[in-house]
Amino acid sequence: MTGNMLIAQSGGPSMVINQSLVGAILAAKGSDKIVEIYGALHGIQGIFDEAFINLRAEPDEVLLRVAQTPSSALGSVRRKPTADDCRAIFEILARRNIRYFFYIGGNDSAETANIIAEEAERQGYEMCCFHIPKTIDNDLLGNDHTPGYGSAGRFVACAVRGDDLDNRALGGVKIDVIMGRNAGFLTAAAGLARQDPDDGPHLVYVPERTFTVDGFVNDVAQCMERYGRCVVAVSEGIRGADGRAIAESFSTETDAHGNVQLTSGALGENLAAVIRERLKIKRVRADTFGFIQRCFVGITSESDATEARRVGEEAVKAAVSGEYRSGTIAILRQPGEDYEISYAVKPLATVAKHTRELPDEYINAEGNNVTEAFLAYARPIVGALPETARFNQLRA
Repeated sequence: MTGNMLIAQSGGPSMVINQSLVGAILAAKGSDKIVEIYGALHGIQGIFDEAFINLRAEPDEVLLRVAQTPSSALGSVRRKPTADDCRAIFEILARRNIRYFFYIGGNDSAETANIIAEEAERQGYEMCCFHIPKTIDNDLLGNDHTPGYGSAGRFVACAVRGDDLDNRALGGVKIDVIMGRNAGFLTAAAGLARQDPDDGPHLVYVPERTFTVDGFVNDVAQCMERYGRCVVAVSEGIRGADGRAIAESFSTETDAHGNVQLTSGALGENLAAVIRERLKIKRVRADTFGFIQRCFVGITSESDATEARRVGEEAVKAAVSGEYRSGTIAILRQPGEDYEISYAVKPLATVAKHTRELPDEYINAEGNNVTEAFLAYARPIVGALPETARFNQLRA
């Protein structure tokens, strides 16, 4: 099957999403099955607007620089298409002789690609539709981990280590609010910040465990008694006993999918206020990392960049092979102590719509920290962190 290719990016940007984009473009340039290579600006919105750019015309040296640049080079979109939207998209693709369609994103992007693939089949139109995985949340089903997570996790670990050093110097309580509406993988990466037993974060809270204010206050009090200070990493999506995100009480703004925005900073400030009031601790500070953890320059995980490039390449190779009409590329970890991964083509339905959560074995029994099993899982994905040191503080 010979024809044109269209590729687009969707959802939240990441530090390595352009690696996947460029991996797919370079693989397409090397295929005699693909004629023109188009990029849609701002995801499916760019398809509706037919806002396409010619990616084949971009020199390889430009592509390689783009690959190393964080954020979505084609622009992104938060629009979740309906079935009617996807049928309209299909008509545009057919008119442009698009035979290979690639959508880089999370589970919603996989669902979009799946609906378009189904419409092409109903219409008897030969076209390959592939999803290329991306999400810093690390919550795609069928994957050991997802491109984007390793670099965002590296940022979180480095930032929390820096906060721990600051807290060690001045004391008190520091609360860091980290992205993660339903899955705690990114917040859990804060645990990698620890070098020594008394290093922070001393407490880690994820959405997979019920959060109570009384439990939180008690945990902080115990840390203050033990360490004389406390560093807390908390997911923006922590939930109360009713299953609702605590932060929903402080926000009314919603996104394109109807989700209440959780990154306003109100959660951290409210938690800090509780500690000041109930524990009478004078120095209590809170920061919300917000969007900065997605596209921070110069802190990319090497394995994350390599794997992100590879999933783009593998998607194009699978599409032009003639073996598949649709699919997604999954990253699988091989058994054994050494970190080795493989890539597999899986049906789009395996990652569409649904997501996974942080496994139980990665969360401690008290629900306020991560386990060594999680740290062993995450270390090779995030990569070695910069080392820090301090004096033994022996009194002269």
